[in-house]
Amino acid sequence: MSIDKIDRQILNILQENGRISNAELARRINMSPPPTLERVKKLERNGYIQNYVALANPAKLGLSCFTYVEVTLVRHGREGVERFMNAITRLDEVMECHHITGGADFLLKVANHDIPDYENFVLHKLTALPEVQHLKTMVVLSTLKHETRLPTELNEKQKK
Repeated sequence: MSIDKIDRQILNILQENGRISNAELARRINMSPPPTLERVKKLERNGYIQNYVALANPAKLGLSCFTYVEVTLVRHGREGVERFMNAITRLDEVMECHHITGGADFLLKVANHDIPDYENFVLHKLTALPEVQHLKTMVVLSTLKHETRLPTELNEKQKK
């Protein structure tokens, strides 16, 4: 399924506010509510919309220490990589885990309360995984941009 300009508008609006009513969504895209709802359902069925979530405020939860951690594994065999991937998905502090190219094998985004909490995470959880050989940590000092909305127009711009 390919999506058109109206579908992209719907995706952009829903990425900004997933709780918008169908009537308001329809008004904003200049359509009546029934076809708007059908388009949303089609986007959901075809996997363009994966889920609806609430974005929590990290400061309200006491999370003020964010780090990016490059992880290098001891071995690169399938079993070791799979063991690491399975273990890392069970660590609540890990918000993102990316299998990457370059000097490291994985890049993690980790959330903690503070530096001592991060140190505890590293010493008792991350380096306790037998597959981990080396870590390189980058501490986030401040965030200039944090976007959850995916750009929907990039593919269209490349076609022109």
